[in-house]
Amino acid sequence: QVQLVESGGGLVQPGGSLRLSCAASGSISRINFMGWYRQAPGKERELVARITSGGGTTYADSVKGRFTISIAKNRVFLQMNSLKPNDTAVYYCNADLKLYLRPRDEYWGQGTQVTVSS
Repeated sequence: QVQLVESGGGLVQPGGSLRLSCAASGSISRINFMGWYRQAPGKERELVARITSGGGTTYADSVKGRFTISIAKNRVFLQMNSLKPNDTAVYYCNADLKLYLRPRDEYWGQGTQVTVSS
């Protein structure tokens, strides 16, 4: 079917930076948008950033000016600067896409841990 594989998470000090990557693989005919969600323990999963195949972007208010999302073919990136402890969460890649011979659907990666701590 579809695989979304995230990478780039880790431990970083407050004020530091990380770059997350997500590669989508499979018989993909069209990507409508890709994005990043995050979920902290005991909290609901929330949208962090989303980008359409045409380059339009949406950001959560809490990350505007600090995070930048970009897309290249079947890959989406999240550049995270000026990280804060509140950014600590599991970050999940999300894609809205169509496979050949299959209808449009939404897919999720397995998640990558981001921990911001001194």
